[in-house]
Amino acid sequence: GAQLPDGSAPASHGVVSIVIVAVCCFIVLENLLVLVSVCRNQKLHSAMFIFIANLAFSDLLAGLAFMANILLSGSTTFNLTPVQWFVREGTAFATLAASVFSLLAIAIERHVAVTRVKVYGGDKGCRMVLLIGACWLVAAAVGSLPIMGWNCISDLRDCSTVLPLYSKRYVLFVVTIFTLILLAIVGLYGRIYCIVRSSHADIAGSQTLALLKTVTIVLGAFIVCWLPAFVILLLDASCPVRSCRVLYRANYFFAFATLNSAANPIIYTLRSKEMRREFRRLLCCCGAPGRGAETPGRCALPLRTSSSTERWSQKQGLPASPGTRECTTSV
Repeated sequence: GAQLPDGSAPASHGVVSIVIVAVCCFIVLENLLVLVSVCRNQKLHSAMFIFIANLAFSDLLAGLAFMANILLSGSTTFNLTPVQWFVREGTAFATLAASVFSLLAIAIERHVAVTRVKVYGGDKGCRMVLLIGACWLVAAAVGSLPIMGWNCISDLRDCSTVLPLYSKRYVLFVVTIFTLILLAIVGLYGRIYCIVRSSHADIAGSQTLALLKTVTIVLGAFIVCWLPAFVILLLDASCPVRSCRVLYRANYFFAFATLNSAANPIIYTLRSKEMRREFRRLLCCCGAPGRGAETPGRCALPLRTSSSTERWSQKQGLPASPGTRECTTSV
């Protein structure tokens, strides 16, 4: 990131860096928990949760990318080659692009689900894989543009202040594309709400509305967290060199934006009962050494629901074990 014009760094830079690295570790762990939960639980294998898992994967990579950015910033930056610098920053841009495209994919999936348009047909899984693959291919392309030549090495007057080797035109291009995509997502959700409100009760079911509220909250959290960073990047693209001192504090705005990757798993947990149950199972089996040691086999199997375990015990005439009762407590 950009340093102050006099070359000095804030006195608290070291403490802030430690806090940010700790937050990034938390981001990686909680999004890994989301991915494991979706893989284990058959009820979370719907198209909606597959796309949420894809968003969690991009958030996990964002946590790793921002952690690497912090560890390789400051005085370490001067030891990096231009290619290494482009890889460091391009990875962060690619994960941001993947998050935006994942939000777009979720909005399209919700629109398809509400309008009952059967675009998936019989090869639903194949089409989801293609859509998710396209998200990552485009995201990788966006992040790779500077290293492939769209940079300011040959024209220093066009250099960004926040991202010194990036062209201001590239920064403006990325922010414009992301803003247009977010506006399109908001438009899709507006249309979905209109369809739900004007449709019959069976379409506006509780599950549809609950999922719609969840993804709307996720979108709102993304906009709230990333809007200040987008404003900083727009200022960076428009301000003359050294004229906007706030640009030298851009790292704080990007650190705030990274909190979005920490907020998403919390939103999933608060909004999805099945996700809460799966989190409880994982934490119960892995968090307490005593319980995990007592029931290693049960913890290794992908459980569908707590009720299925209880029904099996009743059919066999066996009482539910204390570990099962505690791990599958309904929320």
